[in-house]
Amino acid sequence: MTPLLTLAVLAVSGCSSSFQGSSREELPTRLPAAPEQVLPASAQQGVTEQTPIAELADSAWLDATADTTDIPRRVLAAYAGASLRVAQTYPECRLGWNTIAGIGAVETLHGTYRGASTDGDGQVTPKIFGPALDGSEGVMAIEDSDGGQLDDDTQWDRAVGPLQFIPSTWDYIGQDGNADGKRDPHQIDDAALTTAVYLCQGQRDTSTDEGWQRGVLAYNRSVVYANQVAHHAETYRQVAPPSAGTSPTSTSTSP
Repeated sequence: MTPLLTLAVLAVSGCSSSFQGSSREELPTRLPAAPEQVLPASAQQGVTEQTPIAELADSAWLDATADTTDIPRRVLAAYAGASLRVAQTYPECRLGWNTIAGIGAVETLHGTYRGASTDGDGQVTPKIFGPALDGSEGVMAIEDSDGGQLDDDTQWDRAVGPLQFIPSTWDYIGQDGNADGKRDPHQIDDAALTTAVYLCQGQRDTSTDEGWQRGVLAYNRSVVYANQVAHHAETYRQVAPPSAGTSPTSTSTSP
């Protein structure tokens, strides 16, 4: 799928300004059912609450799933690890890695928008910025809230990073997924874990239609967006290798 060079749908909730959209002739008008949520196989050995999330998923599962989904392996490790972490910290949420991956696909093509890439440390370069939220056609007006620290814009806010957080949202919910003592929206582990935590707010159960829809609409209040995320999430679930015993309906993360 090729990202649009103009803003297609706009978050009015606090996270993304997605780069992708559907043809106007094919715009869906109904929210999708929740895709089945699945967890990856867990690495298990040596895992603690301080373990960086990229180390939580089973290595062989990551290899096979990266191959079948074409998601960059380092990015996939962040998605998978984020789902395993919130399975422990928000067990009622039942969030699968495939929904986080669906959001990553729609937002920035898994951090590859306009030639960006993710290095071994999880840093996405060059940094990905959304359009200026300057009130022009199709976008909200959000004046600068971070002094340009995150988005390099001292006049208007922009969504930032591979999962496209607005600076004010990042300020209150940003996570440290790689356990380096910093919260960086341009680092894939931090961004993926923040996405997972954001989706799980309010005791949502993302295995239900209502819970999943509320979570995704909180991220981006667009029916088109929700359908795009659902399509990717279901596709990834279908093509990924099975990981027996890792259903997010349980708090277990055994492979």
